[in-house]
Amino acid sequence: MKILIAEDSPTSRMMLVAVSKKWGYEVVEAEDGLEAWGILQKEDAPRLLIIDWEMPGMNGIELCERVRAQESSTPHYILLLTGRTESEDIVKGLSKGANDYIAKPFNPAELHARMKVGERMLDMQTKLHDAMEELRKHATYDGLTGIFNRRAVLEQIPKEIQRARRQNRELCIGMCDIDFFKKINDTHGHLVGDEVLKEVAKRMQSALRTYDLIGRFGGEEFLVITSSEDGHLLDAYHRICENLSGAAFEVGGLSLNVTISCGVTKLRGDDSESDCLDILARADAALYKAKETGRNKVMLG
Repeated sequence: MKILIAEDSPTSRMMLVAVSKKWGYEVVEAEDGLEAWGILQKEDAPRLLIIDWEMPGMNGIELCERVRAQESSTPHYILLLTGRTESEDIVKGLSKGANDYIAKPFNPAELHARMKVGERMLDMQTKLHDAMEELRKHATYDGLTGIFNRRAVLEQIPKEIQRARRQNRELCIGMCDIDFFKKINDTHGHLVGDEVLKEVAKRMQSALRTYDLIGRFGGEEFLVITSSEDGHLLDAYHRICENLSGAAFEVGGLSLNVTISCGVTKLRGDDSESDCLDILARADAALYKAKETGRNKVMLG
């Protein structure tokens, strides 16, 4: 594990570095608080910090405060090294952001034990952060296709309405439905159907720009949100149709021809952020017309 030792006394710093390396730590040294702060601004900076209280430029308490003010979802563990042993000093250090303290001159065995506590705390924080990120991912993204799920993409509509009006851009909402998808499932099975859904999502994404949005609305239906400032509102939807129909889907030894129909509606002047259901209803009605009139097409409604 990488650690930062910030200590202005060369003798004390040399001793700290020596025992830390003996215990298997990768040590980054700083001669004062300002140098330590600069190190902590770099990528892959240490998260376990041993900081002396009394340092020139920026003392350990000031450094603690700066670190905590900039804290992320993966916080640091700060061990404050101090010659102060009065209760009020210890309380002050802990209240300013230190996790623990050790008195100088330090006992190596005690220091090692406290560093191991810091390691365990950082490990638990990392695992908690990873678990929360995984939960957030499951709550936001469709497990099969990797794109937004229904709830997440619907939440984007009011935000995109606000953004479009702020930037004076035109906004389109598109409902896109794979043609004859039930036949694929009934004929070849749901595992093949799942692979088709994944490939459809991939090809749809490749037809969109980085600021366009796509989510799986349910089953074989996808919701697409696009914006434009040059009037070419339907280009993305035509690209979606072309990307799907242009080459057969090679799935499980099968070669399948897959197409999609898109119903698109434009944001109207009287639409508000609370009119999502009405906007979706217009797009759905346009999708129904696209299906009725031959499929594999884009219909504006």
